[in-house]
Amino acid sequence: MTDAGDFVDRALQYEATWERAAEWQARLGGVFEVYGASVGAVRGTIRDLARRHKNMTHDEVTALSSELWRVPVFERRLAAIVLLQANVARLDNTDLTRIEGFLRGATVPELADPLIFDVVVPLVQRLTGANRARADAAVARWAQDGDPSLLRAANVMPHA
Repeated sequence: MTDAGDFVDRALQYEATWERAAEWQARLGGVFEVYGASVGAVRGTIRDLARRHKNMTHDEVTALSSELWRVPVFERRLAAIVLLQANVARLDNTDLTRIEGFLRGATVPELADPLIFDVVVPLVQRLTGANRARADAAVARWAQDGDPSLLRAANVMPHA
């Protein structure tokens, strides 16, 4: 695990409570392991990460998001989304492949919705030219896919 990934994981576990973990487990239907950290703690951890690791590059942001997503723990996956939200201006159409994988693994609205509305929509909306055309082609492909999160993303996407 990278230093940044280890920092996020340790902070999320430190902020956890067993009561919140039980509540989230019941809410999510046992789909993911849950530490029991609050959404505010997840957001605060990513803010702290940004202070510790100033000027993360595009590649560092996307690699860390993948590292966090790799382990099926709800708070780690939410932290990956918050990291992408905070850095959406650095993302481009080539990142939609990674995000597609995240959407396929989201499986619950608590992960899929912020990924769609706070990452995919603003990312695609700010693209222009050939990059927008490539993004629109990816979203059009999602509209033909059977995955519910991809279909939702395609259906809420405003058209250019």
